[in-house]
Amino acid sequence: MSGPLVDADIDWHPCWLDSTLADQVQVMLRERVPWRVHRIRIFGRMVDSPRLSCWMGDAAASYRYSGAVFLPEPWESALLPLRERLEAFCGHSFNSVLLNRYRGGADYMGWHSDDEPELGPAPLIASLSLGAARRFLLRRRDDPARKAEYLLGHGDLLLMGGQTQRHYQHALPKMARVQGERINLTFRWITPRT
Repeated sequence: MSGPLVDADIDWHPCWLDSTLADQVQVMLRERVPWRVHRIRIFGRMVDSPRLSCWMGDAAASYRYSGAVFLPEPWESALLPLRERLEAFCGHSFNSVLLNRYRGGADYMGWHSDDEPELGPAPLIASLSLGAARRFLLRRRDDPARKAEYLLGHGDLLLMGGQTQRHYQHALPKMARVQGERINLTFRWITPRT
């Protein structure tokens, strides 16, 4: 990591899941999750996202981002104990999870903030990494030169809370030398639409 981030609430827990459990969860997710290439809006046009994804959660936790509405797949039963453990650790409830599968170093996530209205004004995003270590970048919205970088490894948990999404964007850039796969789970609370 490079320097503290003003107006951000970032909490990094390396090896939050031990490697044996992280291995088991990664294999289970690879085999059981209905992975898809989502269509997203980038610069006004719909394109295939550069990774595989699945939106999962409670029935009312539909999520709108990048010009599309995602209805949740039902919870994979093996994720429920992990959600309970996260909720106890964070003191916060989660009713959904976005799973992203980066098949190698060419798969990536561009700059964005998780600031959709259904997340609320100060969401807590609990991001769990499984598999190959990847660079995770943050930059301030009003001063992009102010950045921080984390190398997130197998079993690492990164919490982003408070005003982080309001003041910062984050990204997972391409890494040419990375051959291994990474699965990332971002647990959230979605306010159900009325």
